[in-house]
Amino acid sequence: MDTDEGRTTLTNQSSTPHGYPEPQGFPGYRGDPGRPERSMREGQAPHPIDGPGTSTGGFPIYAFRESLRGAEPEEGYPATPDYGKPSEPDGAAEGFGGSGLLGKHRNPVVVWLGLPLITLGVYPFVWIYRTNRELGEYDRRIKVNPTLSVLAVTLGWLLVIPPFVAAWRLGARTRAAQHAAGIPETNPALAFVLCLVGFGPLFLQLEINRLWDRYPGAVEGQQVPLYR
Repeated sequence: MDTDEGRTTLTNQSSTPHGYPEPQGFPGYRGDPGRPERSMREGQAPHPIDGPGTSTGGFPIYAFRESLRGAEPEEGYPATPDYGKPSEPDGAAEGFGGSGLLGKHRNPVVVWLGLPLITLGVYPFVWIYRTNRELGEYDRRIKVNPTLSVLAVTLGWLLVIPPFVAAWRLGARTRAAQHAAGIPETNPALAFVLCLVGFGPLFLQLEINRLWDRYPGAVEGQQVPLYR
């Protein structure tokens, strides 16, 4: 006749954290005649196979959970810096813009010589329009109408004076934008003289690039702060 002696019963469901009886004869558990009972020092983290969160067979559940994780996000793409929008500084003039849009960094030699040759002299007018527009978008205190600037250097030759005024004002606007960025300012008189001898776009583009270089990591069209 069968007896209950030597059998493992399931009546004591609280004998282990899982509600199952202790396995008999497994090394390191109570009841193993070959090894003393394993004890855990106070404050010591449980072994991943012995502690809570494991299956009844000793396979760690966290390993199964790790296998369910999705693909890791791609790395190696630095975030574009957020320069934020500064508060208006003390003593600032009324109408302080606070922030503006970053313009395009261009190759000075390409602006001065390369594209004008390729476009048969059309690009300089495009450059004048875009440069004036970008300076106005960078600092809203700079009042400029890019279309009028182009008309001044084209049809303005009929009145002789407008092209010279447009050349002077472009240098002055570049200096005003550099002042707003808090960098050393260019000399409008030097820019005007260089425009008369044909080197104006080369010089001014170098100066405008210094303005955009004030914001490393920023991209064209990004909002950036004004420092003055």
